[in-house]
Amino acid sequence: MYADGHTAYNALDVSEFKHCRINHSAEFVDGHNHINGIENFWNQAKRHLRKYNGIPRQNFDLFLKECEWRFNEDTPKQLLKDLKNILKENY
Repeated sequence: MYADGHTAYNALDVSEFKHCRINHSAEFVDGHNHINGIENFWNQAKRHLRKYNGIPRQNFDLFLKECEWRFNEDTPKQLLKDLKNILKENY
């Protein structure tokens, strides 16, 4: 787990995985480790979800999964192709 030095992440230090911190005041990258990818994901996800003006708590994971899918695909053309394949397989 890579994170910046925000105090909210202190709880992660007692978890069962390795938690590495990147000190943004000193550097943005530590070798090949950086947090720009996850910051980019959350920026895009918030921009996409903002248009709904609130999402029911019970559906949030589905909306977030859609954001993940959109983020991981290269182009809108590929998204459409994937969606067509999903619909063919399930309906």
